[in-house]
Amino acid sequence: MTPSKGTPSPSRSTAERRGMRRPLYAAAGWLMVALGLVGLVLPVMPTTIFMILAAWFFSRSSPRFEAWLLDHRFFGPPIRQWRATGAIPLPAKLFAVGSMVGGFAVFLYLTRPHLWLAAVVAAFLLASAAFVLSRPSR
Repeated sequence: MTPSKGTPSPSRSTAERRGMRRPLYAAAGWLMVALGLVGLVLPVMPTTIFMILAAWFFSRSSPRFEAWLLDHRFFGPPIRQWRATGAIPLPAKLFAVGSMVGGFAVFLYLTRPHLWLAAVVAAFLLASAAFVLSRPSR
């Protein structure tokens, strides 16, 4: 009995499967870097979380790019702090929650959404704010 085409062969090693994922992790890492750079110019979009995710993806695909992010003058300190303690500095928390409130206000004003959509977006933002505020500050 042979395995179906969609399932990996039992003879494939774990290292082989990981090697196949590396390009996907690298692409996801660069996508996160791009989204983080967009967040530098758009006030309603975060930067740090995308850079943290990029570092995670690069840790599984490219030690060189992971080191680049960790050693970066601006992006490195928050990533290292997150990895060490899971902490979000108080100014970053305030900025994040303030941006969520501001973004939600702009969303309400510009789109005039149905009540159900506004409630879904509000619930998502409240959950996000609760997570940010629940993290240690140092």
